[in-house]
Amino acid sequence: MSRNQYSFAFIGCSIMLAIFLSCFSLWTTAKPPRDHHSTLTRASKMKIQIEIAGTEQPVFVTLESSPTTQDFIKQLPLSLKLSDYASSEKIATLPHRLSQQSAPKGYTGQAGDLTYYAPWGNLAIFYKDSDVGYANGLIFLGKIENLPKAFLSQSEFTVVIRQVK
Repeated sequence: MSRNQYSFAFIGCSIMLAIFLSCFSLWTTAKPPRDHHSTLTRASKMKIQIEIAGTEQPVFVTLESSPTTQDFIKQLPLSLKLSDYASSEKIATLPHRLSQQSAPKGYTGQAGDLTYYAPWGNLAIFYKDSDVGYANGLIFLGKIENLPKAFLSQSEFTVVIRQVK
């Protein structure tokens, strides 16, 4: 091969490498961010049920797999008195604080979300989208399948939360 042929081969390989690296870079950065709320771990779509005192229809929740959720499950069954907070969520203090390992720094509560508010150590069930928006220390646990009308009431009520087997 002549010197010109080596130069063309070198330039051609360099261009191909640059194109490959550009495509790889675009591929790795162009992926949409994962929404932990919608990407439940396929291996463990664990369900719990919430029984509202005075009603016969249980409410089912599909939980996300996380260290926080695992700590929550260890406390079940639980009987809690839910009270209204900010006209958008029902809250109750848990007997023991939950792990925050691998948890995001915060979250924006949406209607139907089962969450844990780490600064206060309480469970929060949103029946309306949060007016506050993003809250530091709020950790998503799962999604309620059908939000019952009892949650829209401003009054307190008792629930029993159990793991579905």
